[in-house]
Amino acid sequence: MKTVSYKKILDKKLADPDQAAEYLTACYAEGPEVFLVGLRDVVEAQGGVARAAELSKLNRESLYRLISRRGNPRLSSLDAVLTALGLKVTFAAA
Repeated sequence: MKTVSYKKILDKKLADPDQAAEYLTACYAEGPEVFLVGLRDVVEAQGGVARAAELSKLNRESLYRLISRRGNPRLSSLDAVLTALGLKVTFAAA
C-alpha cells in the first residue's frame, strides 16, 4: 500500500484560498505562535516564500523573519502577505 505524506495533502488543500482561510482562522484561534506556523504552511503551499515576497512587494528576508517562530509582524506586512495569498482579515462577533 502506497502512503502519502500529510504534508502533500495539506499543501494541496492549502493551495485553495477558501481552505487556507479556514485553516488560518483555526490556527489564529489557537494563538499567535500557531497562527505563524499556519501562515508558513499556507505560504509554502501557495508557491513558497520567494513567490509570496514578490507578490507582496516585501523583501524575502523580511518575509522569512515575519513568519518565523519569533516573528512579530506589523499589521501592514501581514496584510501584504495575506493579500498576496488571496486572503483577507475579517472580524465577527464572538
